[in-house]
Amino acid sequence: MAPPRDADAVLDGLDPEQREVATALHGPVCVLAGAGTGKTRAITHRIAYGVRAGILQPASVLAVTFTNRAAGEMRGRLRQLGAGGVQARTFHSAALRQLQYFWPKAVGGPMPQLVERKIQLVAEAAARCRIRLDRNELRDVTGEIEWSKVTQTVPADYPAAVVKAHREAPRDPAEISQIYATYELLKQDRGVIDFEDVLLLTVGILQDHYPVAEQVRRQYQHFVVDEYQDVSPLQQRLLELWLGDRDNLCVVGDASQTIYSFTGATPDHLLNFRNRHPQATVVKLVRDYRSTPQVVHLANGLLGQARGRAAEHRLELVSQRDPGPEPVYAEYTDEPAEAEGTARRIRDLIDAGVPAGEIAVLFRTNAQSEIYEQALADADVPYLLRGAERFFERAEVREAGAKLRGAARFGANDTLLDGAVDLPSQVRAVLSDMNWTPQPPAGSGAVRDRWESLAALVRLAEDYARAKREATLADLVAELDERAAAQHAPTVEGVTLASLHSAKGLEWDAVFLVGLTEGMMPITYARTDEQVEEERRLLYVGVTRARRHLSLSWSLSRSPGGRANRRPSRFLNGLRPGSGTGAARTAGAGGGGGVERGSGGGSDSGRKRGRRGPARCRVCGRTLTDAGEMKLMRCEDCPSDMDEALYERLRDWRADQARQLGQPAFCVFTDKTLMAIAEAAPATEGELVAIAGVGVRKLDRFGADVLAICAGQEGGVGDGED
Repeated sequence: MAPPRDADAVLDGLDPEQREVATALHGPVCVLAGAGTGKTRAITHRIAYGVRAGILQPASVLAVTFTNRAAGEMRGRLRQLGAGGVQARTFHSAALRQLQYFWPKAVGGPMPQLVERKIQLVAEAAARCRIRLDRNELRDVTGEIEWSKVTQTVPADYPAAVVKAHREAPRDPAEISQIYATYELLKQDRGVIDFEDVLLLTVGILQDHYPVAEQVRRQYQHFVVDEYQDVSPLQQRLLELWLGDRDNLCVVGDASQTIYSFTGATPDHLLNFRNRHPQATVVKLVRDYRSTPQVVHLANGLLGQARGRAAEHRLELVSQRDPGPEPVYAEYTDEPAEAEGTARRIRDLIDAGVPAGEIAVLFRTNAQSEIYEQALADADVPYLLRGAERFFERAEVREAGAKLRGAARFGANDTLLDGAVDLPSQVRAVLSDMNWTPQPPAGSGAVRDRWESLAALVRLAEDYARAKREATLADLVAELDERAAAQHAPTVEGVTLASLHSAKGLEWDAVFLVGLTEGMMPITYARTDEQVEEERRLLYVGVTRARRHLSLSWSLSRSPGGRANRRPSRFLNGLRPGSGTGAARTAGAGGGGGVERGSGGGSDSGRKRGRRGPARCRVCGRTLTDAGEMKLMRCEDCPSDMDEALYERLRDWRADQARQLGQPAFCVFTDKTLMAIAEAAPATEGELVAIAGVGVRKLDRFGADVLAICAGQEGGVGDGED
């Protein structure tokens, strides 16, 4: 395709806001770009317009983004627009080129070699510290070292930094700190550097060698940063050193798509841009060219319930597409039914003409993929697994298969199986030799992924034993082999199976968001308000991947015949049919698109909330329908301000009362009522009787004791009397 004939032709086809981006070539510019609003189109046309108009010299422009794929796409678009010669690179690629060029001059001698396999060096560091890590722990500890370096945290400060960031460390923070310090010493001894050192050393050279910094600044006069909500503190520092005292900077981002905080990314730099650059031009892109009005309406509603600083800057998208089908909300009795129902609907879409390659199934964790791999295989639907190994190819699953196979062959002589009376308990016993426990580990990462994979095998054994009561371990092994063999080999065209994180930056005609239950979305280890809000943003990213067809589903129990005790994700409250009006708000603090020029100022965060219903969570505002939650006046999963010591004193008192009465403990007070008392810490009879589950009768019988315990008197006034 021939490039545009001149600079003005570069602007053809841009909408008013995109044109504002393209023509704002001087001073700081901040582009707040919602999902599907054509941000890459806007910034590439901006660079091309500046080059074609003679305002920008191609070699003086540095455009940085976060993936090689995005950088390559940007270079390709610039060439098509007649702006070849512009540098479009990742932060690391740009820094590495500068480091290689300036090292001999600034430091002397050849630049150290890059470590090809960082994880091997971390393993050696752990061994020197006499700390044993399995393969998954090794991956997690390596991730912690990377996070520390991009947040500019030195080994000695790591334990305090973890606490401050509310971060779940995969090991004792003191151990990780020790491994981290030893790892750095090993690199120093061997004269090698790692990926993060590329940024750190470039920052160091630019800070300490003024002539080098000046040479870089003479070379690059104009900077564009894509996905600015994902920059780490270290990347921001490098950007500041590139800029010096100039302000020819254009940043592009969307705080509502910040989903990588666990890697050190933070939207603060995007949200604070106007504070650092009061004269900045701010352009908001809200015209969504990707999704139908129905999908966009759901996406807006999802963010309408968001809280926190990023939510104050959310954008109200406006679809530019023709109407399409309404999003489908599907509730299933159990996980296999959800997978089979999803596969059936996918087959219907393919039969109706939607290409398999334009369909995606997105889930929260990679361990959820197995049941969808199997369901699609059973439905004869080809699929591709993105960003993770296929279930039966994962190292822990292969290892577990080998151990189960051995136990099936020599089980009679295997002491592991002593006391294992049925197939599921045999599987659990075998997997315990891989350090698997029924309780999941704290936090996320590779250790959690490994646990989820092994837990999936345990669930499969339970389901198999339920279907075939006389099944043996050998039968299960044969079933596993058959399932593994039935999987399709990867093909070019197939339904994409992917985690929500790995789906960022992609889009499909049809998207199925599955497993949307409490504990999975938000994930169970998202405990702080900030972590829960990032989970909401992750779901928002999933919703906005869909162009036309969108399905959201959940199951009430794990396996057929299981107890239906799961709840749909709280994020769907007020959105899915029958879930009440929710707390959705219409426009964000800048709702519509447009341009703000150099006035500085803050955001309009004083939005009015909707009217509160009679039974709403006092933490998140969700309508409460569960009796236990109504007692607590909060969702089961919302943060509790309970006095733990008071709760334990109340439990001890309740146990003593139940023993004297010869009744179960719940006949005195249920756990939920005790928790509500411990959270409220009532000081008067009126405050106590107002708690659901107390009532006048129990107030007369136990009120004096409970109030005394709440006041700090050991044992209560009755001290064991009936």
